[in-house]
Amino acid sequence: MKLQNRHLLGLEGMSKDDITLILDTAESFKEVLERPIKKVPPLQGKTIVNLFFENSTRTRISFELAERRLSADVVNFTTSGSSVAKGETLKDTARNIEAMKIDMVVVRHSSAGVPHFLSRVVKANVINAGDGLHEHPTQALLDMMTLRQKYKTLEGLRVCIVGDILHSRVARSNIFGLTTMGAEVSVCGPATLIPRYIERLGVRVYHRLEDVIPHIDVLNVLRIQLERQKSGLFPSLREFHRYFGVTKEKIEKAQHPITIMHPGPINRDVELSADLADGPHSVILEQVTNGVAVRMAVLYLLGLSN
Repeated sequence: MKLQNRHLLGLEGMSKDDITLILDTAESFKEVLERPIKKVPPLQGKTIVNLFFENSTRTRISFELAERRLSADVVNFTTSGSSVAKGETLKDTARNIEAMKIDMVVVRHSSAGVPHFLSRVVKANVINAGDGLHEHPTQALLDMMTLRQKYKTLEGLRVCIVGDILHSRVARSNIFGLTTMGAEVSVCGPATLIPRYIERLGVRVYHRLEDVIPHIDVLNVLRIQLERQKSGLFPSLREFHRYFGVTKEKIEKAQHPITIMHPGPINRDVELSADLADGPHSVILEQVTNGVAVRMAVLYLLGLSN
């Protein structure tokens, strides 16, 4: 089976069948990662460029591992020391890279819409590794894979995304993906960090953790971007932690186990207490492992479209 689109630009509008195909394929590749020899040949002879205009350690390493596990030739591109720093346009950069006969482009950029733009100017498959405040589809897919492994299904699962929803591409992709798969999604955070239109996406909005915790199965805790504090969207880290930090004391009031997720990196004891991050209900390390499997699945399935 193939995906309906030859690019992965986001989860908005992606069908339930395509999401299921990616998750099922990722399960197969996770088995590969458990073998003594973790390399398989599906993308042998293919060349993939990781086009990262924005700093990222976890996502870039995860994609690179996935590409090498599939036997692809990998080129890593960063803006530091590149022609971009000398004024070259994104379009020229992309076309010059494609002239080197690249088969796939994994792109991360601080501006929303860059992956969509590239998909129109290059012939290679384009994968969105995070674009501005728009989407981060592979993060949401690995989150869904992790939850499906634990709960067997996403249908009816009650998931709350906590923290800075306004600036989170992870939140948007999770909302699109989870609602498509039948989960009940809510968001919780200060009013200044919740987009005004968010209910239109089919989610419920809470402004107190105590109100939502009794009614959910999963808390997906977002990283507080510390630079946001300077913009006055919340008074202080201490106050954010007091009202929206996920702690053991707050979780225990649920009287039922709640799964803890986080896309990383964690600001420990700000948005999430250290004991919960390392506790028995945390699936954060499973998320990291599943990230490689999901990205292998996406690369493999897009490779079939060529």
